[in-house]
Amino acid sequence: MKNANALQYGIICCMKNCEHVAIIMDGNGRWATAQGLPRTAGHMAGSDNVRTIAIAADALGVKYLTLYAFSTENWKRSKEEVGYLMNLPSFFFRKYMKEFLDRGFRIRMIGELDDLPAATAKVLREAEEESKKNSGLSLNIAMNYGSHRELVLAANAYAKDVLEGKAELGIDEAGFEKYLMTKDFPPVDLLIRTSGEERISNYLLWQIAYAELEFVPESWPEFTPEVLKRCLDEYMTRDRRFGGVKQ
Repeated sequence: MKNANALQYGIICCMKNCEHVAIIMDGNGRWATAQGLPRTAGHMAGSDNVRTIAIAADALGVKYLTLYAFSTENWKRSKEEVGYLMNLPSFFFRKYMKEFLDRGFRIRMIGELDDLPAATAKVLREAEEESKKNSGLSLNIAMNYGSHRELVLAANAYAKDVLEGKAELGIDEAGFEKYLMTKDFPPVDLLIRTSGEERISNYLLWQIAYAELEFVPESWPEFTPEVLKRCLDEYMTRDRRFGGVKQ
C-alpha cells in the first residue's frame, strides 16, 4: 500500500529518521477569501487535505503526524466560524474514518477535550477508541490545544503527585515528559507551518526543542504531497547535531 501511494504521488520513499512530523495548518480562511469563497469553504478544503497528507506521510515512512487543528486562542474567532469548526470533526470522521481504519491509522487527540462542545468531544473520543488497536501511522489531532497551557497542566499534575507522595522532588526532563499530553510520542523531528507565516504560535514548545523548522508559502489547502516531499527532502539535508560539534 505504501509503495503504491508513493508511486501515485510521484514520490520516492527516502525517509531515514524523520519519525515525527508536526504541521501548523495555516491559511484556510485566507485561501478561501482569495477564491471568492466564504472562510468555511477553506476549512472544509483543509479538512479534506488532512486525509491526503496523512496518506502521503504514511507512504513516506512518517510514523507520527501531529496536526494543529484548533488552538486555545482560536476561541477568539467569530461565533459562526468557531461553530463551524466544532462541527467539522463529525463530517470529517464520518467521511474518512473507515478508510483510516483500513489503512491501520491510529487517531489520537491532544488538547483539553472537556472544554469542547459535548458532541464534538464525543466524536473525537470515539475516533480514538475505534482506532486504538491500530499500529500504523499515528494521526494526532491537536484540538483546543495550547503549549503554555499544556506545560502549566503538566506542572500542576506533577506538584499534585508530589503532595500526594506519588512522586519525588528533583524530576528530570524524562520524568517531566510523562506529564505531557504527548507522553506516548517521540520528539518532533520536523515542524512545518503553511501559508508563509514564520512563528510557532504556542505549538508543541517542549516537543520541538530540537526540531527542524520549515515555513512554506503554500496555504494548507494548497499543501500537496509534493510539497510535503519537498519539506522532507530539505530535512534530509540538515546537519542535526543536537548541541554537539560534528567531528
